[in-house]
Amino acid sequence: MTTTSVFEQIPCDRWVTDDDLVFAVLDAHPVSPGHTHVIPKRWITSWFDATEDELSAMTRMVALLKARLDEQHHPDGYNVGFNDGSAAGQTVFHAHLHVIPRFAGDVPAPAGGVRHAVIGRGHY
Repeated sequence: MTTTSVFEQIPCDRWVTDDDLVFAVLDAHPVSPGHTHVIPKRWITSWFDATEDELSAMTRMVALLKARLDEQHHPDGYNVGFNDGSAAGQTVFHAHLHVIPRFAGDVPAPAGGVRHAVIGRGHY
């Protein structure tokens, strides 16, 4: 049985940045340049188990990352979100946010954005 999450096994020298409650790492299988995870240091399975302080720290970290990613990659937009539970596609059961820079033309029809997480239901 695993006693640590896959995120807890990432060495600190691979972290993009951190604070007392959260850290950020580049996605191992990025969907776009700069795709980054914001992860609570405390192992919690669900976003909904995070404390108010952890939620605030994650939100602050997203803002910090956006500024850095704007400088590094000059994206045209962002998707920011999480998968919570198997039915929602969560495969790593340590809560984390995806910060995904988006670029004009990176997909043929981006309208609907995260609505496309439910395949075939994003168009309205």
